[in-house]
Order: sequence, then structure tokens, then C-alpha cells
Amino acid sequence: AMGHYDVQCHDADGNLKWTESFDNLVVNGGLQAMNADFFTGSNYTATWYLGLITGPGSGNTYAAGDTMSSHAGWSENTAYSQATRPACSFGTASTANPSVISNTSSAATFSINGTATIAGAFLTSNNTKGGATGTLFSAANFSSPGDRAVVSGDTLTVTYTFSLTGT
Repeated sequence: AMGHYDVQCHDADGNLKWTESFDNLVVNGGLQAMNADFFTGSNYTATWYLGLITGPGSGNTYAAGDTMSSHAGWSENTAYSQATRPACSFGTASTANPSVISNTSSAATFSINGTATIAGAFLTSNNTKGGATGTLFSAANFSSPGDRAVVSGDTLTVTYTFSLTGT
């Protein structure tokens, strides 16, 4: 199981400021949810949401045991105007090995309404902005060069791609 985030930042005039592309840690709760939802049908949710992680990323740490209510190594950034976390609307999974699913045809958008440092992104089953409930599926920091500054008027577009490989 492997996840990957792609983030683009555009300024208020629509000009591309920067891009980031980075892999993630699928946490224990995410792995358990995959097995429970698929094989036993318990607590299934078809809706997932993307969130932003506050920088500086050099101080962020991610652990397999992280949950939405307990992730001491990082915090959520809520400096965007949407009332809730944007939905991650997945398309159809491919039938090849690996089987891949993503939201590239319907990327999540964050309308930045403040000055902030963004260090990464996460995927969760709850849309409550700044909330601590739901299943945390994955989280990760941007890769090199790392943290990125955003200002009011910027727009972040986030896609998430997830693949399962049979070996």
C-alpha cells in the first residue's frame, strides 16, 4: 500500500508559484480501516477529506500510531476559507497491478486566507476543519525543499493517489 500527494500553489492572479510531490505514511488506523471496510464491511465510509499540515516541517514527525485525536508530532493548518476540509473525490480504481485510485480529475482546493507555512498534507474520514475525530489514513511532509509559504489569495490544489501492489 502506497500513497502519494501532489500540491500546486497558485497566486491570486492564477500564476503557478510552486509545486510539491511527496509520498506518505499510511498509519495503522488507515491500514486497519482498509481491512475492516473491505473484508468485513464495518464502519465503511466512501467519503475522505484532505487537510493541510502546519510548518515548519523540519520539526514534524509522523508515527504509525498517529490518529486524528493523537498526533503529537504535527498539527493541522486551517488558514483557508472553506468551512470544512475539502473532499477527496476518488475516481475509478485501475484494474492493473498496481491498482491505482486518485482524485486527479477532481482535485481538492484550499483558498488560503492568511499568511502561513504549509509543511504537508493528510487524508482523513472527517471533514471537520481542525477536528480530532474520524480515521486518519495518511500524513506526510513536503519533500525537498520542504516548507512553503502561502499568503491570503493563494490557492492550493491537492491530489492524492493511492496504489495497492500484489507481489
